Amino acid sequence: MPRTNFQELLDAGAHFGHLARKWNPKMAPYIFDQKNGIHIIDLHKSIVKIDEAAEAMKELARSGRKILFVATKKQAKEVVAEKATSINMPFVTERWPGGMLTNFPTIRKAVKKMNTIDKMKEDGTYEKLAKRERLQIDRQRAKLEKNLGSIKDMSRLPSALFVVDVQKEANAVKEANRLNIPVIAMVDTCCDPTPIDYVIPANDDATKSIEYILTALCAAIEEGLSERKLEKEKEASEEAVVEKAPAKKLRARKGAKPVDVEAEAAAEEAPATQE
Repeated sequence: MPRTNFQELLDAGAHFGHLARKWNPKMAPYIFDQKNGIHIIDLHKSIVKIDEAAEAMKELARSGRKILFVATKKQAKEVVAEKATSINMPFVTERWPGGMLTNFPTIRKAVKKMNTIDKMKEDGTYEKLAKRERLQIDRQRAKLEKNLGSIKDMSRLPSALFVVDVQKEANAVKEANRLNIPVIAMVDTCCDPTPIDYVIPANDDATKSIEYILTALCAAIEEGLSERKLEKEKEASEEAVVEKAPAKKLRARKGAKPVDVEAEAAAEEAPATQE
C-alpha cells in the first residue's frame, strides 16, 4: 500500500486549519502552530492517521463490506462522487436523508419504489398511463434518483462511514454513532474529533486537500478489493482441482479371487512376530 507523501500533502494545502479564534480545544494534539491568526495542522500526525484509516478501509474492502461516503459541501461533492463510483462504493453528495441509517428499512422502500418505476417502463405499463400520471411518475423518479440513486445497490447498512466536514454532516455522524458504525472523517481545527473513530486532521475546505486524501484512501480500498478477488479465484481453482481429481475405485480383475477386506485389515493391524 503506497504511503502518503508529506510534500504532496503540503502542496495540496491540507495543513491550513481554521481561524484560531474558532478552534476546538479538542483538536490541540493535531495543531502544529499558529500563523496570521490561522492554525497550522501537524501533517506528520495527519500522515499517520491517513495510513491508519487506509489500512482499516482496506481490510473492510477485503472482507467484502461496504463503506458509505458522505460529503454534501460544494468543494467535495464532485470529487467524492467520482472516487466512490470508481471503486463501486455507495455515496451521498446531495442532502442527507434523515434516518437514513437509523430508519434504513424506510429508505429501502423508497429505493424499491424507484426500481418499480423502472420496471413499469420496461414492461410497457408506463406507456399505458395517462400523460399527467406519467409526468408525476417522472418527477418522483427524478427526485428519488437525485437523493437515493447513489445508494440503490446498498441492500444493508454500511460497515463504515467516510465523512468530509463532520460539522456539516453532524446528523450522519450521530446516526452512525447510535448504531456503532465506525466513522472515518477529515476533521478540521474547528471540529470536535470525539465522535470520530478514525480522525484525519486536515483542511476539509480545499478541493485539492480532499482529493489527495480521498485518492490515497480509495487506492487502499482498491487494493483490498483486488486481494479479495485473488483469494476468490484461488479458492475457485482449488475447488476445481478437487472436483477433477479421480476417485479411487477398487476393481476386481477378471478371474481373481474375491478379496476379504476385513481379514486383510485385521492382518495389517496385528503385531509382526519374530522368526
